[in-house]
Order: sequence, then structure tokens, then C-alpha cells
Amino acid sequence: MKRRHLPPPPSFRSHFRVRAVLAPLVLLAASTLALQAQAVGRLADVTVIDRNTGATLPLYHHRGEYWVAGQYGAKYAIAVRNKLGERVLAVTAVDGVNVLSGETAAWDQTGYVFSAWQQYQVTGWRKSSSEVAAFEFSALGDSYAGRTGRPGNVGVIGVALFRERPPEPVAQAAPASPARTERAEREADAPASLRSAPLAAGKSALGDQSSGAAESSAQAPSASAGLEGMARRAPSPPPAALPAPKLGTGHGARETSVVSHTSFARLQSQPNEVIRIRYDSRENLIASGVIREPVAHNPIPDPFPQSGSNTSYVPDPPLRRY
Repeated sequence: MKRRHLPPPPSFRSHFRVRAVLAPLVLLAASTLALQAQAVGRLADVTVIDRNTGATLPLYHHRGEYWVAGQYGAKYAIAVRNKLGERVLAVTAVDGVNVLSGETAAWDQTGYVFSAWQQYQVTGWRKSSSEVAAFEFSALGDSYAGRTGRPGNVGVIGVALFRERPPEPVAQAAPASPARTERAEREADAPASLRSAPLAAGKSALGDQSSGAAESSAQAPSASAGLEGMARRAPSPPPAALPAPKLGTGHGARETSVVSHTSFARLQSQPNEVIRIRYDSRENLIASGVIREPVAHNPIPDPFPQSGSNTSYVPDPPLRRY
């Protein structure tokens, strides 16, 4: 008899498990402090790293949103640190595109699974289990979203975080009493027509479970409006002309990045937290009022700057302090 392998339900989709990389204690502690200083998130710390310099990009809070200033041509990474003592799933999107599958991003798609307290840098578009195409700031027309006909959400990084559903407790069967054992033996000896009712009841119970799983599968896409939908509802930047072309994220050079597959059962269909960080060039963020540069206060010019400060005699020395 051939066995049928049914696909797993949506909550058990295959996701990518990141591999932890050990670092010296001093470097790890220093990087953690820097991460917390510029991080966004309640369940996980999310930051943006300039890979050319290794620096964490400063976060600017403006009108309820977080921004970072990118530099054209620079590689960057999305750093995520799990703050919980349990696994979390991070569905990650850039410019409205899922970084693992290339689909227009939605909450119910595949993502990275982080172990308790684990941190990892998402450095590019996932091409295989061992390779990514690096994230790099580019012009809007050169962005991956723009080149694939989806430029409407360029300029935003999104991380949807899901907590894991705890495993169901295993029911322990009570020891069978002698009376029940004798009854089971009598029923086994009975004609098949008398045993058909219990079997039908069991089949009906399995059918109810199957329909429940199908209902859950049908509700998952509708419950998740998607990161793209959130980006569309976000307030747009001021319509004033910007001094520089708008930044996007390009499909950079291939790099080695090894992950493995794992399963993850979500606690609920909607994310427990959604983190959004928008980005553009520094020039554009200054012009939009996101970054406020300090105003230089120049002293009032003096036509005779040396007048009144010179004397023709020797001045007294400073007073003794002992």
C-alpha cells in the first residue's frame, strides 16, 4: 500500500534557520551595546548596518516613523537580534519584496527562524541555501523591485515577527481495567456489522479535523494584509522636489551565506510585531526635514579684533594656588 505524503499546513511551512556565528566575548559585547543604542523592536532588535564601514546607521524618528540615511553604492545588512528565550520567525522584506522568495511580500510567507537570543545579519536576496545577492543602495530604477516592475514600495525595510506555538501536551492513556479488556475482546469476536458504528464515528472525527485545517489555511492569506499593504498606507514624504534621486535596494554581487531549513508553527496568523524602517539618501532626508542639521552661529565680526587686548607692559602672573 502506497503512502501519500500530504503537504504541511501553512503554519508549518519550511523556513530558513540561521546558523549562529561565534565571536570573541569583547567584540560581541561591544556590538550588542551598539545594536541596542540604534535598534527598533520589542521582540527583537532590528538595525541597519553599513557593511563598508561596519557601523550601525543612526536612526532618525520623524512623524512616527524610523529612517536611516543610505549612501549610493554602499552594501548594507539588516541585523536582527532575538530578545526572547524562545524561537521567533522573522518574515523579512525590502522594498515590498520578500528577501527569501522574491514574492511581493505578505505576512504568511517564508522567513528566517531565530533561536533564543540569537542574532544574525541578513545581507542580501536569498538565491540558495548557501548564497545571496548582496543588498546595496542604488537608484530607484536599478533597484530589484524597480527592475521587476514593482517600484511602488521602494524605500522601506520590513520585519514581521511571529512567536512560536508551543507543542501540544501528549495525552497519556490510562491503564485499561480488566472489565474493559474483557469487553474489548467480546467486541473483537462480534460480527463486523455490529462494529461498523464506532468506525464510522471515528471517520467523522477525522473529517472534522481535516476541515478545520483547511479553514485555517483559507483564512491565513486574508488575515495577513502584507507588508506591501502597510507601506501603501504609510504617509508619503513631502511632495517637494528632492535634491537627489530616491534610493532603492539593488541586486548586488553573489556572496556565500549558509542557512538550513526548519519548520515553524506560528502562534497566530497575524504577526506579533511588525517593524518598519524607511531609508533614503542623507540629502533627501535633510530636504524632507527628517534630519535637522545644526545651525552654525557665527560670531559678530569685529573690525579691530586685536584692539584693547594688547598692553605695553608686562602683565601680572596668575595667583598662586598654594
